[in-house]
Amino acid sequence: MQFFPEDWGKVLVPQAPIIESVVRISLVYLALFFMLRVILKRESGGLGISDLLVLVLLADAVQNGMAGQTTSVGDVLILAFTLIFWDWALSFLGYQFPWFYRLIRPKALQIIENGEINTANARKELLTRQDIMEELRLQGIQQLSAVKKAFIESNGEISIIKQDEEADEQRKSQKPKV
Repeated sequence: MQFFPEDWGKVLVPQAPIIESVVRISLVYLALFFMLRVILKRESGGLGISDLLVLVLLADAVQNGMAGQTTSVGDVLILAFTLIFWDWALSFLGYQFPWFYRLIRPKALQIIENGEINTANARKELLTRQDIMEELRLQGIQQLSAVKKAFIESNGEISIIKQDEEADEQRKSQKPKV
């Protein structure tokens, strides 16, 4: 039984050209990010799209390196660094440039107003009445009429403003006259 590899170069030195690794993972990450942002916004709720992509792609990249499938540790580190770079870069650009933030984090889409479902917006997100009612029940709301507004947020989660919450907020903001 052999403890150490005969050729440490195969283990540590990247076998693929560095620029090829960076370009490949960059294209995959950016393509998946924008496809998921546009197509599957609702399905990504809870965990940010970029967070989810980084976790999945990092797991795959590291798995290949750990299994030793013709991928060196150097190749895996280049992939991991590139993924983390793009995750950071997109967040940084969104922070620095409001137009870019709107591109990667679309504004909230209203699906309920005054107890009525906005069917056009619900259709855009492929939300059925049953889907909406399920989300309301998960948030402790039994009837659609109890909802003043509901939105699908940029992270895919549904936020709800109850009919009585808005009135409570208005009362709190009004100062009593003394």
